[in-house]
Amino acid sequence: MDLQGETRARVSWTLVLAVFLAFPPFHQERVEEMGFGEIFRIERMRVDLALTQALRSRWDTEAGAFAFPWGHMIPSLEDVSRITGLTVYGRAVSGYTYPCYHELAEQLLDLPVERRSSLVPRVALQESLGLYEAGKNAGESEDEYLERLARVSRRELASEPGPQADLDLRRFLVLFLGRLLFATRGDTVHCRFLPLLEDLGEVGGYAWGAAFLAHQFDGLSASERQTSTSGFYPFLQVWAYLHLPVLGRGDLTRSGLVPIARHWDSRRDTRHLADQLERLQEAIDCYPYLDVVWQPYLGEGDEGQTWLAPARPYFGRSVWLHALNLVLPLNLFLTQRSLGLRQSVVEFPIRDRFRRPGRSFRGLHDTTDWRERAREQIENWERKGKAVKSDATTDDAYLQAYALKYGGNIYKSARHQVDVTGKIASLRALLHSAMQDREAAQSELEIVRGVGAGGASSSRSAGGSPSLLEARLAGAVLRAEEAQRHLEERGERDQFRGEAQTTRSERDQLRIRAEAAEAQVAEMARELATLRVQRPLGD
Repeated sequence: MDLQGETRARVSWTLVLAVFLAFPPFHQERVEEMGFGEIFRIERMRVDLALTQALRSRWDTEAGAFAFPWGHMIPSLEDVSRITGLTVYGRAVSGYTYPCYHELAEQLLDLPVERRSSLVPRVALQESLGLYEAGKNAGESEDEYLERLARVSRRELASEPGPQADLDLRRFLVLFLGRLLFATRGDTVHCRFLPLLEDLGEVGGYAWGAAFLAHQFDGLSASERQTSTSGFYPFLQVWAYLHLPVLGRGDLTRSGLVPIARHWDSRRDTRHLADQLERLQEAIDCYPYLDVVWQPYLGEGDEGQTWLAPARPYFGRSVWLHALNLVLPLNLFLTQRSLGLRQSVVEFPIRDRFRRPGRSFRGLHDTTDWRERAREQIENWERKGKAVKSDATTDDAYLQAYALKYGGNIYKSARHQVDVTGKIASLRALLHSAMQDREAAQSELEIVRGVGAGGASSSRSAGGSPSLLEARLAGAVLRAEEAQRHLEERGERDQFRGEAQTTRSERDQLRIRAEAAEAQVAEMARELATLRVQRPLGD
């Protein structure tokens, strides 16, 4: 997000909040009943452009997850519920999308929309809510600015229930959804959610928090060259404050409030954006693995969070998320450690298993019923997806497969080869892993040698397949070359911090030993290849 985008995001939040504060009590109660009230209790937060960019650069679009040096991490429905207070249960946010919303906008909003368009002019929408002069005056503080906007808006809004009050509420919801919760680039407001607002009594029955998460995933999948971010930006910032606290990007200033986003302020950083981003990339590359917080809500109670009880059946489950034409998977099985489980080996998913038209700011070219087109995914949501389970006893096999898939691509900084906390631990883990694989390979190589003499029947009884052994050896070589291992969480934090001060000679010695182990494994792989050539045809 550039400076203009940051300003637009903050102004949009202020404008939406001003209208909400200007509403009479009966309207504010209706917004609360729809599940949006908690958003308006969150303090307006500073946009952290560098943090957003650093996170986006780690997003793997195929897997729908962040790819960090220590494994996958994914914002979840519990994160949305805890951080924002949005509703993550109920009906999927699905229905019809249209190539043109001209007639619908005139009928439900009494606002002009150009023909063959799905966009409401922002200025016309703001003025319909009494925001004729939305600019900030010179010398005006943020609070004074908000108070003035609320005051002028209040004069234009209906003070009693009725058709005009419903019109005001629909206009406000279009502004809120289009400019804050599901914000997109540019200065206009999309009408795609308008069909769901026709019956205002039904709005609260939708899982808007799940749709919000789908929108976040879609925004993260945009090109890294796109510097703006979409959606309610505090969510990702607070997610990073909770899970990666050592980055030090947020200040915990208001503990005890709910939702959790109310706890935090974005820490001011006066350095140039490029410098901030470079330092953040390096900090993530060298992040101490034992300081990753996989379960930040263990100490959090439920007091004052009435939305949590009905949301819990949706926690800890892989499920399809819906936001009309966005139908995206929440692949929570990739982050079993976030559920207090060991991470088992999984098949890394491919995003386009469900094909849909590409994203278009001007909407889709045809009228589409997404409840029919994505019927299987809708049924998946209604069944609450699939519970994440694991029978793994260690994370080792997963981390080996992870290193095989991503290799060095998980590192983003230009100077990630530095001597910092966690580096020595990674080298020791690398050495330990290579030594274990070498011993296992040596044992199984002896079996293969016996197979060469004993024939096919003894091969079957030994349970040794040359192709299987070759695959295991190849994995061992790769792990020795690339893997930055995450040691089991055994309370060795202090020991590793002390080892971070190890001299360069000791560090180089560890590296040499690891390379020697790698060479030995490679030698055994070559010997195995020779045995395969020499073995009888019946094997």
